[in-house]
Amino acid sequence: MCVPGCQETVMNRLSRRGFFAGGSAAALSGAATAAGSLRPSFAATGPFEQVIDLTHTLSPDFPTYFGEPGLEAEVVASFEADGFNMLRWSVVEHTGTHLDAPIHFAEDAQSAQEIPVESLVVPLAVIDIRERAAANPDAQVTPDDLRAWISSYGDIPEGACVAMNSGWGQHVDSEMFRNADDDGVMHFPGFHVEAAQYLMEETGALGLAVDTLSLDYGRSGDFATHYAWLPTNRWGIECLANLDRVPQRGATLVVGAPKIAGATGGPSRIFALV
Repeated sequence: MCVPGCQETVMNRLSRRGFFAGGSAAALSGAATAAGSLRPSFAATGPFEQVIDLTHTLSPDFPTYFGEPGLEAEVVASFEADGFNMLRWSVVEHTGTHLDAPIHFAEDAQSAQEIPVESLVVPLAVIDIRERAAANPDAQVTPDDLRAWISSYGDIPEGACVAMNSGWGQHVDSEMFRNADDDGVMHFPGFHVEAAQYLMEETGALGLAVDTLSLDYGRSGDFATHYAWLPTNRWGIECLANLDRVPQRGATLVVGAPKIAGATGGPSRIFALV
């Protein structure tokens, strides 16, 4: 219970340093291997004033990469008949706003429950390519975009998640989200593999995130970005919402990832502290 006014006081005082007070700071170090563990350093980002939900509501109608429903929900108990409500879900891991765990594209890497929890609360860097994506649905985040961001906002924070804001979230309720042509080839933005390689070689970034169905752009036939990024025990997030509501630098990303043994990812509640 909180007396009037205490919630505002607590919110204004909370910071990422407060979340981890008393814990040891683990620095991201060395070249990553599939067996290694990447962890961010916990530099304070200052107090936050609001929590922004970056998660789309998942339903059986939510668009998926392969075009088939990713969620089924069956009523197994109802309040009228049983005195309580309960559903049974059948869900494809990579559906809706979801985590890509390293094992998703690796023979031997972290599954979802093996990702250290401190690696799921990280600085957020947002790369805005909305103007280019509006003109070209095959647009990709490139090393030039990353260098331009660094020129404007400074170094990408250690352990950060770097997110692409292509404006694609506005299409989630239409066929434009998949944007498949007559041959079934999809056209939506993503990260170029060279951008992923730049982040791995020149920064301490830990996560990639997109507001589209894939870290790779829709036309990709080889998933080069997935194969470059995930096997190094870095993670990804796909189908983010509301990236236009967070600043390009300064927010903290919180990833409510599934803790299911052996999971290659899964629907997640993602939010930003701003």
